[in-house]
Amino acid sequence: MQSDPNYFEYFEIAQSPLYCLSALYPQHHYFTWHQHVRAQLLYAVQGSMLVETHQGKWIVPALHGVWLAPNTPHAITMLNDVHMRSIFIAPELNIQFELAICVIKISALLRELIYASSEIHEPYSPNTREERINQLLLDELQQMPVLPFFLPWPTEKNLQHLCEEILQTPQHHLTIDTISQQLNMSKITFQRHFQKQTGLSFGRWRQQARLLLALERLSQGEKILSIALDLGFSSQSAFSASFRQYFGISPSACFHTHPA
Repeated sequence: MQSDPNYFEYFEIAQSPLYCLSALYPQHHYFTWHQHVRAQLLYAVQGSMLVETHQGKWIVPALHGVWLAPNTPHAITMLNDVHMRSIFIAPELNIQFELAICVIKISALLRELIYASSEIHEPYSPNTREERINQLLLDELQQMPVLPFFLPWPTEKNLQHLCEEILQTPQHHLTIDTISQQLNMSKITFQRHFQKQTGLSFGRWRQQARLLLALERLSQGEKILSIALDLGFSSQSAFSASFRQYFGISPSACFHTHPA
């Protein structure tokens, strides 16, 4: 199922500088490429999303948010049934992160403020409870840390096809020898080319892709051992060590926080 991005036009021209929308989307629901005049914070109360830009892909698991600066082209795929809250923020409020798009942590306080904001009906008057809730939401939002849930994406078609293949079959251990032969490149040329396109070595990119796929499956409640073996790790302990090194937390502790 696909949505028309023009659906959001009303929220773009809302009188209030901040407007929060709550919606439910089924698995595989797709928002085709579009952009907003306002900045946008997408918060996954339940379920997980894949957000794509021309720079790469972001996996956004439940209880996390993704920040999109104004006029950032993007597409969204619901990886499972998603309960989403979308916060549209007027550009004149000048809310900024170090990146135009990034996944951020959602604190317990910010979660409750987003929930409260979704209950506000516009227009609301200055110096009211509604305005103070939204102002506190903005203050708390700017304190949230950016999380490393990003997978850079190459621009050349042959490397894009390779990366898509890895995402589809992450358990396969394609060697650089095999890949370079398939692409009619020397090993050194392939490695240099891939690094230039993505900013990562091929081995690091593949490991990062597997860990982000694991993150998405963990958000669905799958067993850690099954995830580890399905994604090509030699054991659960090897997977857990890699996961902790990259995300700074163990897989078993990753989704212990429950939504309100």
